[in-house]
Amino acid sequence: MAQLIVRKIDDDVRDRLRDLAKKHGRSMEEEVRDILRAAVISSSQRKSIRNLGAWCVKEFGDAKLGEPIEFKERRTGPSKPPRF
Repeated sequence: MAQLIVRKIDDDVRDRLRDLAKKHGRSMEEEVRDILRAAVISSSQRKSIRNLGAWCVKEFGDAKLGEPIEFKERRTGPSKPPRF
């Protein structure tokens, strides 16, 4: 696993991290790992959400509020059960 050193963190930020870690019952190091993990995942999900938003505008941009929407059938055959 990689290591990351972050210098010049404000005392207030350090104290808040310590408080969050204590609240969640873990070390500051684990708290920072979780925050970084969530930030990276959130960033990639935002991109997916933008793509979903663009698709919705393209598909439903002409729809009027309260009016029914006709959905186009996209399947060409029966759906297949998921494989696990």
